[in-house]
Amino acid sequence: MSLRVLHVITRLTLGGSSENTVASIVGLARAGYDCALAVSFRESEAAVLDDARRRGVRLLDVPALGREVALLSDLAALRQLWRILRAERPAIVHTHTSKAGFIGRLAARIARVPAVIHQPHGHIFYGYYGPRLTAFYAALERRAAMWSDRIITLTDRGIEEHLGRSIGRREQFVTVPSGVDVDRLRAAAPPRAEARRRLGLPPDAFIVVALGRFVPIKGFDLLVEALPAVVAGVGSARLLLIGDGPERAALEARAAALGVAGRLHVTGAMTDVTGYLAAADVVAVPSRNEGMGRVLVEAMALGIPVVGAAVGGIPAVIVDGECGRLVPPDDPPALATALVDLGRDGALRGKLGGAARRRAEAFSTAEAEAKMRAVYDELVREKRLT
Repeated sequence: MSLRVLHVITRLTLGGSSENTVASIVGLARAGYDCALAVSFRESEAAVLDDARRRGVRLLDVPALGREVALLSDLAALRQLWRILRAERPAIVHTHTSKAGFIGRLAARIARVPAVIHQPHGHIFYGYYGPRLTAFYAALERRAAMWSDRIITLTDRGIEEHLGRSIGRREQFVTVPSGVDVDRLRAAAPPRAEARRRLGLPPDAFIVVALGRFVPIKGFDLLVEALPAVVAGVGSARLLLIGDGPERAALEARAAALGVAGRLHVTGAMTDVTGYLAAADVVAVPSRNEGMGRVLVEAMALGIPVVGAAVGGIPAVIVDGECGRLVPPDDPPALATALVDLGRDGALRGKLGGAARRRAEAFSTAEAEAKMRAVYDELVREKRLT
């Protein structure tokens, strides 16, 4: 009988943490682990839940598990998770993201689960909240780290950022990237000219693509602020935003106020973004905080140079000047300068894109699955789990 594992995440939505979680479960199942995923169906997107089921993930509903802090609901979620743990009796609990990470680890401790893994998929130490609330959440993370056997970060930089807040001990940490199926992505991507024809984009325009949920932490407002300078430097420039979210109207209104509404194209939420990425000359990730920047790897796998803010795990993905450019966070002029430099120099884009394609292999699904399995196998031996 294979070893039982319960994964816990607040919600499944379009985005890197959800995709990474589901992909990890699929990979662990191939390695012989019997995994289930506890998640709030109410908080999740139906299409993402359906995709997880299609890929063979067994889902368990935790109705009270919400993203925002709410004491009564959080206590109810703790009780619901404890009941699931009593019924499932897993040998390992593997929690994902901050909220589910705290409640899930506490439930695992109460239920006396033999082994606990936490995977934050980034952190909330800057870019999200003010100093007092950030300090409070960091204190919770320090406490929950005491209930963890392993803490998995997406990059080595993530380890240092946790230790810098006195969260956990170095020996608890291990790095496992968010794996991208680079071979499947390349096989599915149309040629750039065809991708642009399908999207109605000019064949000779300079296309900057950004992907994600339209929320402040992703920094798309910075791209819109930079757009007039990019257009001034590269007359054919267009910005293609792939996604949706609460900031959409504000982004479009700001582009109109800056006189560049005609250069901004917004797609809405997409489950398959390969054809959109394939249309890009450059992919930008101007985030204010980012665990790794999965879209960077997806772009790099297609040979597209990348520009990212030097925050979170992004500098672990982009080698500045080799496969893309790093810029300071919250700096639209620096962002514009980097994009203009690439927009004016096709040879530079080709050079960086070739290096990007090679570097993407370090973040492939095969690499991520092998590293995750090694974490599990080592923990099984250490805890003598059967």
